[in-house]
Amino acid sequence: MLISEIFHSIQGEGELTGVPSVFVRTSGCNLRCNWCDTPYASWNPEGENLEVGEILRRVRAFPAKHVVLTGGEPMVAPEIHELAFQLKELGYHVTIETAATVRPRGIACDLASLSPKLAHSAPDARLDDTWRKKHESLRRQPEVLADWIAAGDYQLKFVVRSEADMAEIEELLRDTLCVVPPHKVLLMPEGTDLETLRSRAGWLGELCKARGYRYAHRLHVELYGNRRGT
Repeated sequence: MLISEIFHSIQGEGELTGVPSVFVRTSGCNLRCNWCDTPYASWNPEGENLEVGEILRRVRAFPAKHVVLTGGEPMVAPEIHELAFQLKELGYHVTIETAATVRPRGIACDLASLSPKLAHSAPDARLDDTWRKKHESLRRQPEVLADWIAAGDYQLKFVVRSEADMAEIEELLRDTLCVVPPHKVLLMPEGTDLETLRSRAGWLGELCKARGYRYAHRLHVELYGNRRGT
């Protein structure tokens, strides 16, 4: 499968923030988010074709026992089910970071980090109408999201740009027909630099307090900046 990068870092987002983890970033995505911070794994997929055995060898070179399968969109990668299964067999805690546009189909997973994309993710005029229509048709799938919620432990992580996004988030939660406890909903400010993140932190924190949601910091940006391998 096409792998963009494999690296050892600190989990910067979600319930496991701060945990040393090995990140396996697959290359390729079925969406084209306008603000994507990993365009080398989505807009312009690049990487190295690796067999599952070689990926495992590289993962095992690091001391961490948490592995994050990310992308791009890892669920569209060939052999992702086999990779996740083998990692679990080796005793790793496996997190899958996905936009929840592809059903889990029994994939081995300790934590599904579900990040459905909101309307503000729509690609701009850099892409033609074909991609814009595809993105819009795929990004919001409450039935697929419900499958992930039912499959095991999960967190719902939303990239938030403005207070107006809350109506869209809460409509999507209702449309899953699932009971989602507020503490499983994490709100993360959209931005790839500290100035932008901090400018949105105040009002977003207040929204979390009012609704019982969790504020999701982007620790890796704080520690390393917005760069590859972190």
